[in-house]
Amino acid sequence: MLDLKDKSILITGGTGSLGRALTAHILKKYPDVKKLIIFSRDEQKQFEMAQDYPTSEYPQLRFFIGDVRDEARVKRALKGIDYVIHAAAMKHVPIAEYNPMECVKTNIMGAENIINACLETEVSRVVALSTDKAAAPINLYGATKLASDKLFVAANNITGWNPIKFSVVRYGNVMGSNGSVIPFFLKKKSGGVLPITDPTMTRFNISLQGGVDMVMHALEHAWGGEIFVPKIPSYKITDVAEAIGPKCEKPVIGIRPGEKIHEEMITASDSYYTYDLGKYYTILPSTHKWKLEEFINNFNAEKVKPGFQYNSAENEEWESIEGLRDLIKEHVDSTFEV
Repeated sequence: MLDLKDKSILITGGTGSLGRALTAHILKKYPDVKKLIIFSRDEQKQFEMAQDYPTSEYPQLRFFIGDVRDEARVKRALKGIDYVIHAAAMKHVPIAEYNPMECVKTNIMGAENIINACLETEVSRVVALSTDKAAAPINLYGATKLASDKLFVAANNITGWNPIKFSVVRYGNVMGSNGSVIPFFLKKKSGGVLPITDPTMTRFNISLQGGVDMVMHALEHAWGGEIFVPKIPSYKITDVAEAIGPKCEKPVIGIRPGEKIHEEMITASDSYYTYDLGKYYTILPSTHKWKLEEFINNFNAEKVKPGFQYNSAENEEWESIEGLRDLIKEHVDSTFEV
């Protein structure tokens, strides 16, 4: 079991949806953590988050203003840190399409800054957050996250004597996260219109707690270089709209720039390096420091069939309309009613 006693953890993008969920989880489950540092560039979000965690009750929590684009600031923040969870990213697809270099600077150059700073400090484990849009990307956001994934996986090749381990977690739409479709529909519901981009669109679905559990799993179990992928259900965008606003109009407005009809997390090309671990799949690096046979025996890993794909359209598990309503009430808005 993961032991965080006397450990110091830093979360980049710590004021985001997953960062806040990780903070709540760590403080509750590991109250003897030495330090938990929230690293982000948004002072207002840090101020608001600090109101929920007063110093008198949470002396182990720190807030650190900084941008992953600033390598010197990142290096300063990582002094004395044991574990890093890299959640900072520019993630809105249309905004990234319109501001491509800003997305590159944050998602790629920022990833390189994190890697270099970790290698030059005492950090022992790094978990970077990815997205289903990084698999066979068609938009800039997905392409930058694919590049970021490659950087974190390859970082294990240049550690030398350093025992540090870098790994990645890749998952689909986080239910209720900032900017995602469910909060958007909940806000639009009062107006009586829920715009549908494409009636055939599907997405993977994972709760914030599911995302947190993946990160903690990687922190505890990663050998270095893995991309962990959860086995999660899909939903149809039309079912989400029906679950939230059955009486609303649902005009089809067309897909946004850089948007896919369906998402995938494991491509056919990835299948040759992909193993089934039970609760998760893992895409292993083509080169690694450890022995593959030992990894397989340790995790009882089974290689998937060549050509295997994991996408939201051909998933075996689906959310129902009623099930989505229950999940929204449980994970997004406890006051939700149809």
